[in-house]
Amino acid sequence: MSSLAPLLENNRAWSARCAAEDPQYFERLAHQQMPRYLWIGCSDSRVPANEILGLRPGEVFVHRNVGNLVVHSDLNCLTVLQYAVEVLKVEHVLVVGHYGCGGVQAVIEQRRTGLAENWLRHLEDVARKHADRFDGITSVDERAARLCEMNVIEQVSNVCRTTILRRAWECGQQVEVHGLVYGLRDGLLRPVGGSVNRGQDQQKQYAQSLAALGTL
Repeated sequence: MSSLAPLLENNRAWSARCAAEDPQYFERLAHQQMPRYLWIGCSDSRVPANEILGLRPGEVFVHRNVGNLVVHSDLNCLTVLQYAVEVLKVEHVLVVGHYGCGGVQAVIEQRRTGLAENWLRHLEDVARKHADRFDGITSVDERAARLCEMNVIEQVSNVCRTTILRRAWECGQQVEVHGLVYGLRDGLLRPVGGSVNRGQDQQKQYAQSLAALGTL
């Protein structure tokens, strides 16, 4: 337990600061969460959703996995998505990749990663599907950045094609899906493609997002 002492001390200091700024903060937080946003991002420790968005606990619902993937057989991700959309009634689903992603880099460099290779196969599929979009890009870092962007576009499409979003839109629920890429070097979020909502042609939006690659 002694190895956790610094973390517990940090926690006590943080709790005291929050209570000093707002004495009712934890009481409110314990009784409800009403986030407007669902963040689907990477597990990378350098990409903390709340801090990047400037939001406090309770204001953003979060799902994270290696490579910010939305796989239709991943019940963990789908459960989070369903709860966020159908119960919490979030208004925005944010699919957020980041430059410098280790999973993306491993795929670009064709590095062996052990068990993780099974999960990263989804990223490999994205790279193969859009292999022609790497033409003329010789830098490994630039190829990785391009795959990061393409992956976000693919995962936005995957979110939109879930039964969860289809049902929500059919029922008239106002929820938008957005693709973003976070820059580790400057801390900024960059939109990738346009936002998708209930009345849009999703396939057309997908094609336009891919066509705009390289203009970020």
